Amino acid sequence: MITQENLKVVIGGGEYNNNPKWLQTQETELNLLRRVDWEGKFPINSLEAILAEHVWEHLTYEEGVEAARICFEFLKPGGYIRCAVPDGFFPDKDYQTGVQVGGPGPEDHPAASHKIVHNYKTITSMFEEAGLKVNLLEYCDEDGKFRYNDWDENQGFIYRSKRFDHRNQNGNLGFVSLIVDAKKD
Repeated sequence: MITQENLKVVIGGGEYNNNPKWLQTQETELNLLRRVDWEGKFPINSLEAILAEHVWEHLTYEEGVEAARICFEFLKPGGYIRCAVPDGFFPDKDYQTGVQVGGPGPEDHPAASHKIVHNYKTITSMFEEAGLKVNLLEYCDEDGKFRYNDWDENQGFIYRSKRFDHRNQNGNLGFVSLIVDAKKD
């Protein structure tokens, strides 16, 4: 069991390590829906932060609530989940085709296992159902207008964001994420 002070965990870190001081995990060792995986790794109320960049869209809404409840148990008071997912209100047809439920094409496409495309309302509701307080960092509203609240990348770096994604240049947004901090009070 890991009992490190101020432990920060990346869920589904993939091949890139954008948060090098954080514990990197993969689904095979730490599944969001398998409480037993969490119990074997961390004490209850022990984690400072959990980061999930483009992970929660691979869960249904109900699975997302359950995963958030499990994370809630292992976050210490004041801890948070920084979560980034594709934004269902981003007004770009090609983007929406690429992130749609089931993906845009072959089974080996990264989006093939998408089960939901969140917007700021659904993700807020999902995390609030699990007892977390949501702070919207980056999102599009119902009219497709991009909204941005400054956030500190040292508290969880998200590549697929306004500031860091290479597709966003010269004031044009080529790829955005819906990014939230969901905090345990």
